[in-house]
Amino acid sequence: MDTAFFTAWITRAAAAIETDRVRLSELDAAIGDGDHGTNLDRGFAGVMRVLDTTSPRTPATVLSLTGTTLISKVGGASGPLYGTAFRRAGNALGDAAETDLPGLAAALDAALAAIRKLGAARDGDKTMVDALAPAVAALNEAASNGTPLLDALSAMVDAARAGAEATIPMQASKGRASYLGPRSVGHRDPGAASTVLILTALRDTAAAAGSDVGSNGSGSD
Repeated sequence: MDTAFFTAWITRAAAAIETDRVRLSELDAAIGDGDHGTNLDRGFAGVMRVLDTTSPRTPATVLSLTGTTLISKVGGASGPLYGTAFRRAGNALGDAAETDLPGLAAALDAALAAIRKLGAARDGDKTMVDALAPAVAALNEAASNGTPLLDALSAMVDAARAGAEATIPMQASKGRASYLGPRSVGHRDPGAASTVLILTALRDTAAAAGSDVGSNGSGSD
């Protein structure tokens, strides 16, 4: 997975956020400010403008530019959380021209750790962590078992979707949703929902790359 692959991932994620921005904001309206989809769409639109006018040298550069732009363009909690996560993931990749599945898993580990630290969020708090944590665990398990890249990413997405679904019966303990107390029960967390979109875009990028990406995640795409 090289720079072109990571650029394609962010491009696909931006398109998914744009397509689903109304649903994301509706989810947020039930337990928050109602602007999660709008804010993320604005942020990723800004990311695309940056990527279109620069020539990132490495996968890390793509993720760092993404993170920095989200921090500057997205209001509320999601900008700093997603922005810091992408930047930490980029830092974990270092200066390598491409990465493999274990390297990707390590980068997402770093992203999860950043979100947990910045948001002081734990599993079960009804946040994006509830989708990202099981997704990262599934990816790490797949990487340790030598699972082919696309199968590993599919397992990651399945775990993220299950985690997002599991937020529905939870009572929120963090963010504006926590002010609702028991009234936050019965609603899917919007951050968990957008996490699923971003991770699905990663899986779909690998699927589109097809045979150009090998079982260890390396290749020309």
